[in-house]
Amino acid sequence: MKQLLFTILLCSAVCATSQTTLTPADWQSDLRFLQNTVHQDYPFLFKKITAADWDAAVEKLHQDIPALQPHEILAGFARMVALFGYGHTDLGWSRAPVQAHIVPLNLYWFSDGIYVEGCRKDYADALGARLLKVEGMPVEQALAAVRPLLSVENEQYFKAYALDFLLTPEALHAQGVVKTLKKTVTLQLERDGKIVEKTFDAVPTFRFPRKYSLVAPDSDWLSVRDRATTPFYLKNLDKIYYFEYLPEQKTVYIRHSQIQDEKDEPIPAFYQRVFDFVEKNDVERLVLDVRLNGGGNNYKNKPVVTGLIRCEKINQPGKLFVLIGRRTFSACQNLVNELHNYTNAIFVGEPTGENINFYGDNRRVELPKTKIPVFLSFAWWQDKPQWENADWLAPHFAVEQSFDEYRTNRDPVLDAALGFSAEGMVLDPLGYLKELFMARKLDELKAKAVEMIADPRYKFINFESEFNESGYNLLNGGQLEGALYVFQLNTELFPESANTWDSLGEACWKTGKKDNAIECYKKAIALDPNGEVGENARNMLKQIVGE
Repeated sequence: MKQLLFTILLCSAVCATSQTTLTPADWQSDLRFLQNTVHQDYPFLFKKITAADWDAAVEKLHQDIPALQPHEILAGFARMVALFGYGHTDLGWSRAPVQAHIVPLNLYWFSDGIYVEGCRKDYADALGARLLKVEGMPVEQALAAVRPLLSVENEQYFKAYALDFLLTPEALHAQGVVKTLKKTVTLQLERDGKIVEKTFDAVPTFRFPRKYSLVAPDSDWLSVRDRATTPFYLKNLDKIYYFEYLPEQKTVYIRHSQIQDEKDEPIPAFYQRVFDFVEKNDVERLVLDVRLNGGGNNYKNKPVVTGLIRCEKINQPGKLFVLIGRRTFSACQNLVNELHNYTNAIFVGEPTGENINFYGDNRRVELPKTKIPVFLSFAWWQDKPQWENADWLAPHFAVEQSFDEYRTNRDPVLDAALGFSAEGMVLDPLGYLKELFMARKLDELKAKAVEMIADPRYKFINFESEFNESGYNLLNGGQLEGALYVFQLNTELFPESANTWDSLGEACWKTGKKDNAIECYKKAIALDPNGEVGENARNMLKQIVGE
């Protein structure tokens, strides 16, 4: 599968066509061309958004174009493409007829905030600072403002590829973070306990010296990481993959960062060498690190998967670990799906940046007037049944890296794998809770649910959503008493969620508990007075009262 990621986003935009030669009619014509192309050749992309809603957004942009500046129109096109919600379906900024700019800093989202991970040397005083505000706007609000510009698969993908927009004046203006377009960006930063505001000049966009989202320092750029040592996952980055034996842990560590062949040693030969080493040496576990792996050709996954399945010495519970993260995407999502399906791997780290099942490979569609390339996905990849689809593949053991851990070359994800103990760990917490429910061990179920929700190892499991789905499965299957129990438990576990009360209200109504339903819907409205859940609760109340 073709790897198309927003590694640079607006950073690589160049002026391919003179802005002055394009009229509003030209932009509108290209918008209609895009709309017609999607409907005629790519209607299957209407999966996360309906065709009607997308067309309404297109019509709004079409009407607005005459009053917009070129960079605002380009942002509008990006929003239209982003509405499909697939990372492979994007807009080619590098050929856009708009000259964009960017502040020469590299931001990275750690567990404790967004930090300046690297910078051009003339901005060295910002290196290692935590970002608090963008143009006076709290960083959380600024992120929400630029979010519509990116084809976001999930929150992990957003963390990996959205941050350059915070440094791009054209994006900030188009999305309303600033009222007027300028060639500077003012940031509020915290460093060494001191909070400062600093205005940075933005430069015509170019490619920063980055590898896998992290700065590779050179004569002009600095990295915040201590260069005295190098953690395993950043070693030998000139190679797609390498392995190393850790004798103290009796572990083979592999970093595999693209699903492509090395010229001098293709994937089958490399993994044959790995498995030969495992069989002939004192190896008790294997760690496969794909945290940096953004994909490639998923037909090349077979030797990895079949080799691990055959390796009886390693393919056992507690002996095979796969490290995943926000950059695990595309063909590598296929790889981890297959390892999840067919091996005894324990997944450690962050969730992946791709949906489990997804639209991948894309075709380049050039817009006639502006010459902007739009990449539209056409291949549906499904490694798991549709009822097992999810926003991401979540780790069994959630571990995130803090800024200080990165700066000082500590790798908590690898450490967690090397120090893993099965004691007290439930690899399938939802399955375990279901077993307790089926055995009618309801007190134990509630106690374990409370315990697991508070356990950071299960951070990326959406217990509320899973409980809600289970409740509806029971309700729709006629198991009314069980459904009421699950929905009631969900309100106890997540009392501040309007959705849990809305769902319990529906269950009460369908089981004849009208007064309880009214009480639940009122609770949902109070918790979400202006949102979709609150609106649904109001509509349901009208139906109940009108009976």
